[in-house]
Parts: sequence; structure tokens; C-alpha cells
Amino acid sequence: MDPVIRLSKVTVRYRNNGRGFLTAVAGVDLSVMPEEFVSIVGKSGCGKTTLLKVIAGLIRPDEGEVFLNGHAFNGSKKKIGVMFQSPLLLPWRTILKNILLPIEILGENPEDYVERALMLIERTGLKGFENSYPWELSGGMQQRAALCRALIHKPLLLLLDEPFSSLDAITREEMWILLESVFLYEKYTTVLVTHDIREAVLLSDRVIVMSGKPGKIKAEVKIPFSRPRSLDLQYTKEFNEYVAEIKNMLGE
Repeated sequence: MDPVIRLSKVTVRYRNNGRGFLTAVAGVDLSVMPEEFVSIVGKSGCGKTTLLKVIAGLIRPDEGEVFLNGHAFNGSKKKIGVMFQSPLLLPWRTILKNILLPIEILGENPEDYVERALMLIERTGLKGFENSYPWELSGGMQQRAALCRALIHKPLLLLLDEPFSSLDAITREEMWILLESVFLYEKYTTVLVTHDIREAVLLSDRVIVMSGKPGKIKAEVKIPFSRPRSLDLQYTKEFNEYVAEIKNMLGE
């Protein structure tokens, strides 16, 4: 079985304020298999988000190759769903119309996706708010809408760039369980970038640990817990052993 996404010897450099080039990530090899949930953790500046942008096709590597389903990836927006740190909902559009926005961008008929949008709205606990505007919803509810928007076109790959970092602790945990339930129902392949080690361990099949300057993959940790997972998993000895192991790797 081919990986959904495969990075081979990927290196990315940025111009450093006229002082030459700064290598953000160097020689990264990474594969993500179908229906796998992989998290990338590391300290600030280690290249996590740069790597996610490469996977999304938003930037091209200076060296190395990116493959999607075994073929060279051309950055097709139709195959990727992305959820950012902020919901980025358009304030003049209703929640339903925000969710359908990617369909318009892809040049397809939004009416063909209304049924799917309403299904996602119900599954994420937004039923009754489809005709509301973003400013009428809490931050957590806005991120639920952003998740629906990322999934509306049935992408091969869902990319999450610290989507819950701005939420309060209780809402963040609610979003973890929501994401877990949608992950099990939709069976999508997912890559999450996060600073939160507990979030990574709770949600992931594998956690990729990055070192920085330049960003490289330092280690990977397989998380063996069966699904579905609940918040109670956080209070087990085994869970906290994985959290401690990854935290120690980041501190080395």
C-alpha cells in the first residue's frame, strides 16, 4: 500500500534579511499511510509549519520531492483540506456558506454539496447554527465550522496547523474528542502540527518529534492505544509515560 503523502529528502530555505539563506528544514523523509493520524511536535522555530506548508503544496522544497498517492504532488487544492490556528471565516457569509466556500473556489456547484455540509454540521454539533454568522458563535464553534469547511470536498489528506491553540482548556479537550469522532467516521488521513504533547498523544497513531535549526526529524513514537479514545486516557500511567518520553526528547 502506497503512503498518501511521502516526503523524500525535503529541504527548504528562506532568504535571511539579505544575509544569505536560512535552512528551515533539512533532508526530511516522512510517509503517512492511508487513514493514519500523525502529529508533528517540536519547539518553536523547528520547521513544523514549514513542513506542513510543503505537504499542502503551499511552498515548494528547494531540494527533495513530495509524492501524493505515489505520484509527484502538484499542489492540487482539491486533494487537501487545511485547518489553521484561526477559523478564518468570512464574517458576511453564514456558517453554511462559509463551509461551502471551498466548493466555489474549486469551480464546482455548491448545491451539490449542501447535503454533505448539513451532515458535517450535525456531526460537529452545529445543527441549528447553519444560518448564523461567525460573529454570533464562540471560538470553539467557529473552529467546528472551520473543520467542516476543511472536509467539505472529501480531501485525501487533512492538515491541521495548531487549530486548537487559541481555545480555553475545556473547549480544547471538547475539540479533541470531536476530532477523534469525525476521524473515525470520515476515515481521513491526517497530519497535525501542535505544541501540545498531550494533544498529540491522545489523537495520534504516530508522533513525529522534530529538532530545530535546521528542522530535522529526531524520532518517531508509535502510539498503540485503541480507538475510540476518551479524555480519561490522559489519566492513565501508560499515556503519561508517552507524554514524558516525548517531552524528554524535546528537552535533549
